[in-house]
Amino acid sequence: MGDYGFVGERLEDVRIRIAKAAERSGRDPRTISILGVTKFHPLEAVQAAYEAGIRVFGENRVQEALDKYPDFLVRRPDAEVHMIGHLQGNKVKKAVELFSCIQSVDSPDLLGELERRAAAAGRRMDILLELHTGEESKSGFPDRGSALEACERLRGLGNLRLRGLMTMAPYTDDAAAVRASFRALGALFEEIDTSGSFPDFDTLSMGMSNDFEIAVEEGATLLRLGTVLFGKRDPA
Repeated sequence: MGDYGFVGERLEDVRIRIAKAAERSGRDPRTISILGVTKFHPLEAVQAAYEAGIRVFGENRVQEALDKYPDFLVRRPDAEVHMIGHLQGNKVKKAVELFSCIQSVDSPDLLGELERRAAAAGRRMDILLELHTGEESKSGFPDRGSALEACERLRGLGNLRLRGLMTMAPYTDDAAAVRASFRALGALFEEIDTSGSFPDFDTLSMGMSNDFEIAVEEGATLLRLGTVLFGKRDPA
């Protein structure tokens, strides 16, 4: 399983980097939250991150989250776990039961299934719309227009609460390409926010271990950090 006692020290280093990036862009670092990505990391990693101060966690697969989180969430009611990977339609029922937020909503069909399952569970589900902003292999609404159409549909869905947007920038050393990806998401975020249609719209989820400082400079409110906190993952 491994010893994750180093997570607290790594988190402090990350917070210093976030603060410097926030200062460069005239932002208050207190407006930026960290989500710990625990994919392929054991419960010990989750516990270490919680003890270091992280309260929001992310998983890419429903089954792995079900294996890891239910008992933990009972014992730590102030913690929450978000779905950040592609969500298949046949996994939506279980996802609605476990996750606090689905960040990876990427199609009209998924919106409809989430609404149906959330209604059946008697809950209002927080979601983010995922926008495709540059990584060819990644999922997400393909462009601004399709995302805005999803927003129109959401006005008629009473069991889903739109909290914001999410994207994955291209995995590249080209900082300009990464920044362009984040700026595209930020522009759409401002457009939707300005409309006033979604009163709880407050989350701009972008930035991972390799690019989170650029994300901070471009307005991210939630960073999805895994490797920089927990080390390299072991899929086995």
